[in-house]
Amino acid sequence: MCDVTAPAELTLPMDAQAPGRARSFLHEADCQVHQSRVLDEAQLLVSELVTNAVVHGAPPVAMRVECDGTAGMTVAVSDGSVQSPIADQAGPDAEHGRGIALVDLLSERWGVDVTEAGKTTWFRLRQ
Repeated sequence: MCDVTAPAELTLPMDAQAPGRARSFLHEADCQVHQSRVLDEAQLLVSELVTNAVVHGAPPVAMRVECDGTAGMTVAVSDGSVQSPIADQAGPDAEHGRGIALVDLLSERWGVDVTEAGKTTWFRLRQ
């Protein structure tokens, strides 16, 4: 069982380096129990959400990761756009359009919270 850890936050650049920085930051998160069991999935999903924020969103882009005991690891990506992500129906040869479908498939829960300042897309992975 993992104790509750304080949330860790990172502001990301609006460039192609952002997904890699997000993956590295996630790797350094404190919750070793959840991280060791869900890190690969979490890094894939955070890459998708950060890429969406950089390509389709607006600054500022930030991410937050926290471990809430047995509830699992929750990762959230925020940006300054109020436009919710859209799950595309990507064809077999498409190079884009699978991010939200992957989040839906691999996460225990996910959602989008919209405010006047923008949106936060989040997912939870359980050990």
